[in-house]
Amino acid sequence: MAALPRHARAVIIGGGVSGCSVAYHLAKLGWKDVVLLERKQLTCGTTWHAAGLIGQLRASLNLTRLAKYSADLYVRLEEETGIATGMRQNGSITVALTDERKEEIYRQASLARAFDVDVMEITPSETKALYPHLNVSDMTGAVHLPLDGQCDPANIALALAKGARQNGALLAEGVKVTGVSSANGRVTGVSWERDGESEPERGVIASDIVINCAGMWARELGAMSGVTIPLHACEHFYIVTEPIPDLGALPVLRVPDECAYYKEDAGKMLLGAFEPVAKPWGMDGIPEDFCFDQLPEDFDHFEPILEQAVARMPLLGEAGIHTFFNGPESFTPDDLYYLGEAPELHGYWVAAGYNSIGIVSSGGAGMALAQWIADGEAPFDLWEVDIRRVQPFQKNRHYLQHRVSETLGLLYADHFPYRQPASARGVRRSPIHGHLKARGACFGETAGWERANWFAPEGVTPEYRYSWQRQNWFGHSRAEHMTVREGVGLFDMTSFGKLRVEGRDAEAVLNRICGNDIAVPPGRLVYTQWLNARGGIEADLTVARLSDTAFLVVTPAATVQRDRAWLHRHTPEDAHIVVTDVTAGEAVLCVMGPKSRAVLNACSPADLSNEAFPFGTVREIEIGMGLARAHRVSYVGELGWELYVSADMAAHVFETLEEAGASHGLKLCGLHMMDSCRIEKAFRHFGHDITDEDHVLEAGLGFAVRTRKPDFLGRDAVLRKRDEGLSRRLLQFRLRDPEPLLFHNEPIVRDGEMVGYLTSGNYGHALGGAVGLGYVPCPDGESVEAQLASGYEIEIAGTRVAADVSLKPMYDPAAERVRM
Repeated sequence: MAALPRHARAVIIGGGVSGCSVAYHLAKLGWKDVVLLERKQLTCGTTWHAAGLIGQLRASLNLTRLAKYSADLYVRLEEETGIATGMRQNGSITVALTDERKEEIYRQASLARAFDVDVMEITPSETKALYPHLNVSDMTGAVHLPLDGQCDPANIALALAKGARQNGALLAEGVKVTGVSSANGRVTGVSWERDGESEPERGVIASDIVINCAGMWARELGAMSGVTIPLHACEHFYIVTEPIPDLGALPVLRVPDECAYYKEDAGKMLLGAFEPVAKPWGMDGIPEDFCFDQLPEDFDHFEPILEQAVARMPLLGEAGIHTFFNGPESFTPDDLYYLGEAPELHGYWVAAGYNSIGIVSSGGAGMALAQWIADGEAPFDLWEVDIRRVQPFQKNRHYLQHRVSETLGLLYADHFPYRQPASARGVRRSPIHGHLKARGACFGETAGWERANWFAPEGVTPEYRYSWQRQNWFGHSRAEHMTVREGVGLFDMTSFGKLRVEGRDAEAVLNRICGNDIAVPPGRLVYTQWLNARGGIEADLTVARLSDTAFLVVTPAATVQRDRAWLHRHTPEDAHIVVTDVTAGEAVLCVMGPKSRAVLNACSPADLSNEAFPFGTVREIEIGMGLARAHRVSYVGELGWELYVSADMAAHVFETLEEAGASHGLKLCGLHMMDSCRIEKAFRHFGHDITDEDHVLEAGLGFAVRTRKPDFLGRDAVLRKRDEGLSRRLLQFRLRDPEPLLFHNEPIVRDGEMVGYLTSGNYGHALGGAVGLGYVPCPDGESVEAQLASGYEIEIAGTRVAADVSLKPMYDPAAERVRM
């Protein structure tokens, strides 16, 4: 039994494929004193029974980059370590049985081309040639990715483990972590125990970096340190047949409309499923002695999948079943895994919650996390999987049990735009939620918040009917959009994150973090970004100065935990500053449109003229018998105010506004309206159009950066980019054909060559066509004029549609309407 060190540069907890990958990549970076602790045996949790599918195309460029890295790594691991990984790139086929699914997979094929992934749309007859045993009579289409493949999951992990050891890491089995110690908000070490000759052996490894790779144990392990890791195990089923004569070597097959995947292996067929309603497992905790365990069979649960599979592949009806397997895997509320440093505890890192794509993800995730730990910042944008997206309430087990029973099945559900989760809803509600519901609101969910996305007129049921075409709410949202453009709309943005930053050092701290200058008089509001050392955008928000020593940072609902963590990380320990999350204490009612001033004048004595209340002003006003702090700012590109109202007065202020607006045609609006308005104005959306790897100047936000002020984060990168010149620009596109729709990720084609993809898209009702934003390279200092002189098309599901292009917003390019 190897002795464990008293000190380590990093301690990894968990010996599945994720932990082994992190150990391998840290060791490859030259970190020799890396220790991995596994409670039982390597791979004994979920890695050993994974299906081992290697699908390279993911939902975004960077997740695809990580999956492609995994595939390349697994190809070379066998030669590097001598352990057979079973990796073979036999390709994959995804089959569509409906026109809607065909639209989805053809859009994915377009995306694959934009991401430089080999892909082909294939006909039923071509599918049959690649997969002779398949019934293709009801197929509507298929997509073939020839470089996808499959592997032996356990041996992949063992090869990574051997590679880590070869490069100096210590991997110890049979060692249980009993705690993670900390002091002053920072990790200080790990306590452990293991069986000794006569009694348990215990010890502590001092380290300021701990990495939780504990898989389905990660939530409980994180909770021991106050770290929220919302995941829950579900039962995952597959069968393996007896050997089938003349089966032949076949690509991986996915038939998502039947919730099924197929993997040929050594003359047998593995059939697995992601059924619509899954079975959560481990509600009372995972048994202490769990190791290579299986769960009880449930043939009744799996039988509907098998019946469809026999019809899809008749030879299965003649094959015997060798294995009926049921094992647990961990799933997260949004079907995306967790990576990065936990916001609650400095030095506590996470790589867990892989939602059945742990094998294809862990190679790249381990590489990215190792670089992130070593460099102090992510190698590229990883916001989709960043642990800082988690909301504190999501640790609730009842919530998790309900949500993961849905998210497992969503892996193979139609991935319609605007699709909302159906489970575990209603957790966070605005004070006027009941008012909105009574008036026909159809709600979506973001960060647990119920938010009105659109309003159904009387006689219309406020429910989504999903499609890749115009959905049932399209016309209603158009009416809301045009009302805001031409009249006045009222919508609820209570979900905004609100951080009150107060203290004598508040201005100094914020001014070092903000790219813009927030040393403004009380009563002024500043739009700004928080930049990293590369000039990338870590946050996009507004800062309102409330007094000499108090500021309010207003940020999107989804990023408030991330932004609070960034603020904490960059606040000196001796700074006199207090940060308080006041999100739940204030409702935010937005009155927007050319008639917004008239509505407010009808219910408030405040002088709201341009002279008395210019754009960017923050001031308390009276509304009815209540009070509101009015922020004159707009995300829809029209005259308007955001009204911040104490939660106890929100209903009264809402009712007062509604009454005052009746004679002005005030209309309740939803957030689909807000998004379609903002994209007409080319306003950026954090996480889509701007991320931590998008330079603030290339994003077209240089107007919000003040390099003349004292040193701030990212200043050197901004000055350097100004000297070097831009390598790309964020442009706005409008389809000339008014019929097609844009969502995001559609490829951009310039003069016949694919040069990028849309970062976001929606319909521009005032512009008369679908609108999108996307980055286009400008090599060798190419001018704006030359860039815009080219011909542009947007590819949608394989069809290219001509588009107009602009650097300035196509709607109100001079920004006159917000200052009416």
